[in-house]
Amino acid sequence: MSDQMTAAVVSEPGAEFELVERAVPEPDPGEVRVDVEACGICHSDAFVMEGTYPGVTYPRVPGHEIAGRVDAVGEGVERLAAGDRVGVGWHGGHCFECEPCRRGEFTACENGDITGLTYDGGYAEYATVPAEAVATVPEALDAVDAAPLLCAGVTTYNALRNTDARPGDLVAIQGIGGLGHLGVQYAHAVGFETVALSRSADKEPLALELGADHFLDTTETDPAERLQELGGASVVLATAPASEAISSVVGGLGLDGSVVVVGVPGDPIEVDGAELVGARSGVEGWASGHARDSQDTLEFSALRDIAPEVETFPLSEVSAAYERMIDNEARFRVVLEPGA
Repeated sequence: MSDQMTAAVVSEPGAEFELVERAVPEPDPGEVRVDVEACGICHSDAFVMEGTYPGVTYPRVPGHEIAGRVDAVGEGVERLAAGDRVGVGWHGGHCFECEPCRRGEFTACENGDITGLTYDGGYAEYATVPAEAVATVPEALDAVDAAPLLCAGVTTYNALRNTDARPGDLVAIQGIGGLGHLGVQYAHAVGFETVALSRSADKEPLALELGADHFLDTTETDPAERLQELGGASVVLATAPASEAISSVVGGLGLDGSVVVVGVPGDPIEVDGAELVGARSGVEGWASGHARDSQDTLEFSALRDIAPEVETFPLSEVSAAYERMIDNEARFRVVLEPGA
């Protein structure tokens, strides 16, 4: 292979992408080098573009939805070998020594890394990553499909499986976009009575095709009232980052139900304390997951034929791909293919 690679670099906050030639990085001890076959573009990549996340240093290569193959292994790495199909998500490594790590709460690591923010990510032909951040990708999953599952997938799947909802319970997915279209598929696959909530009536056919049992156009129907008519939701997974929309579903919770926020809104969520007390319900949040959570997501997705809807671009068109994502024009995930 060549000792040079192409990477999309952000030189400073607010700068445009610059395609540069760099030396292919060598993995340090405890790291592996990944030959990147696909890298999803996520709205959180705006943290790098705009310089709004604490601790980001420049120049930086974004990208935390990496799917590819290991092509070099650093000293001390035994679990992984050259040729392994792997993926890396938002959780980019942990210290193993802080109090959360000692309790196995790796996503809460006080010294944790974030792929594509605290070190260079997957908008490049190669990336080096800590071995503990690496998930195995099943052979049944195409790299382009696997990449978004390492962020949008693990976020929705891991949030749902960590609720108290059981098969047959009423579970609503608020927002049918990049996160929500996967949330509907996971909710259906695990046996929930699945409700899709959207402000876009034209998404009803897709939501039903993906497995929703009910579709509610929230511009025409009060979602809380309708959810109560259906028996009250055990869970509402809030994927669209709109405070007003999230606030509007709290009254639709059944006894001991919860709104689980995974799409983070910019404004506070308003709740009626009396509704919470009366239903013993709550509003909570959920972060995505660590590498084993990502691997569980990938394995379940392969088992149940769950895949994201994607649009693909070569690395040379990174600027156009990013703009399509940030302008909410994509349906529903955008993926770069560095080798294309």
